[in-house]
Amino acid sequence: MASFTTKIKVKQSGVKTLVLTLVKHPMETGQRVDKKTKKKIPAHYIQKMTFAVGGKQVAEANLGPAVSKDPLVGVQVKNAKKGDKVKVSWTDNKGNRGSAEKTVA
Repeated sequence: MASFTTKIKVKQSGVKTLVLTLVKHPMETGQRVDKKTKKKIPAHYIQKMTFAVGGKQVAEANLGPAVSKDPLVGVQVKNAKKGDKVKVSWTDNKGNRGSAEKTVA
């Protein structure tokens, strides 16, 4: 069983808020071959990431097998206020899910 972690960093600048999300995930394409077994490593990648501020979805990112291991995804949102909760959620092609929350400071 793989171990996934999701971390968020929120930085506010005027009316814009930068949300950076780092997910510890293998992001396998399904094309690499295991050197020991000589078999292809099965595809395992994040498909969708959603970003919500104050319970309202503000952005969505469709990822895929071309994204590197442990992806760092950033979005910039408008009008997030101090005290708003930012939530990032993701799902992968094997049904795994992850999320993290942070309050705008």
